[in-house]
Amino acid sequence: MNIEELLKLMVEKKGTDLHLKAGLPPMVRISGDIEPLIDDDASLKLTSTKIKELISKYIGFGEDKKIQENKEFDFALELPGIARFRGALFIQKGNYGAVFRTIPMKIPTVDDLKLPVVLKEIASNKQGLVLVTGPTGSGKSTTMAAMINHINDNFKKNIITIEDPIEFVHTDNKSIINQREIGMDTNTFSTALKSAMRQDPDVILVGEMRDPETITTAITASETGHLVISTLHTNDTKQTIDRIIDSFPPEQQAQIRFQLSLFLIAVVAQRLVKRKDGNGMVAAIEIMINTPLIRSLIADSKTGQISKAIEDSASFYKTQSFNQSLLSLYKDNVVSVEDALATSNNPSDLKIQIQSADFAKKTGMKI
Repeated sequence: MNIEELLKLMVEKKGTDLHLKAGLPPMVRISGDIEPLIDDDASLKLTSTKIKELISKYIGFGEDKKIQENKEFDFALELPGIARFRGALFIQKGNYGAVFRTIPMKIPTVDDLKLPVVLKEIASNKQGLVLVTGPTGSGKSTTMAAMINHINDNFKKNIITIEDPIEFVHTDNKSIINQREIGMDTNTFSTALKSAMRQDPDVILVGEMRDPETITTAITASETGHLVISTLHTNDTKQTIDRIIDSFPPEQQAQIRFQLSLFLIAVVAQRLVKRKDGNGMVAAIEIMINTPLIRSLIADSKTGQISKAIEDSASFYKTQSFNQSLLSLYKDNVVSVEDALATSNNPSDLKIQIQSADFAKKTGMKI
């Protein structure tokens, strides 16, 4: 089979990731678990040479040189009418390996993804910094694409995206969208972000804030009348804010903390949880809106109190903690109690909330 046939089969099986490793047959992740792409595929064990051969048509001479120098390379490819894919080629134990992530051709909406409606309000801001966070594979790119899609469908804006690589391909609607890819259209996130400031932007999407220079430029852009949407590989709001501040030298941290307290609009942290019916994964989402209380907690270096502030602000500001999200998914019979507790960063509190919900349901009491 060629790579196109393998990717097509993965899509048919509703897989999210195709894994190619020397010594194993092609493997696929379905509903969170990795399994053989073809049940009786043991005879099709891959070699390092075969893996490179499978993807050679998508790797040019320049890219091949980069792989030899850097030992890894990210790229994107498309099967027309089926899906786009983000590819990651790397070397392990001297052998080639690769992973392909499925990117749907149709850009999902906030409603399609059953994300909280407040994300539409967050995306409608004219100025400030929005961070979408979570571990690798938690759906950050999809959530950001849905937010950009909402802006494109509802506002007349100039949107610039800086990505590595470009994943979802947007079509101009009410907005103009220019998508720039690291390595192809620009050299680094930082230089592209600085350049974007001279391109009359309303909205700037930065695929990842990898270094203090990019973070500084993103915050400056949010200060000067632009909406900036970006990602970090952090687990929750507290860790996100602490990670940003800790990436700077001590003498700069007070200034960065002050800027974040003023211009951070929201943190959307997400984790994927197995659906109880076995039909894929669902996102559990923490949403922090920068309320006056949270603004003061950030400024006063009291990020440890943010989680409680998020829970306490839920009814008025439409925030929600991970436990509130997980409890809602459990009560709607979407996730099991075991998976909800395993995903929670405070399972003891969630267990009490679930027991209370079960008791209320059984007795008809309102809590």
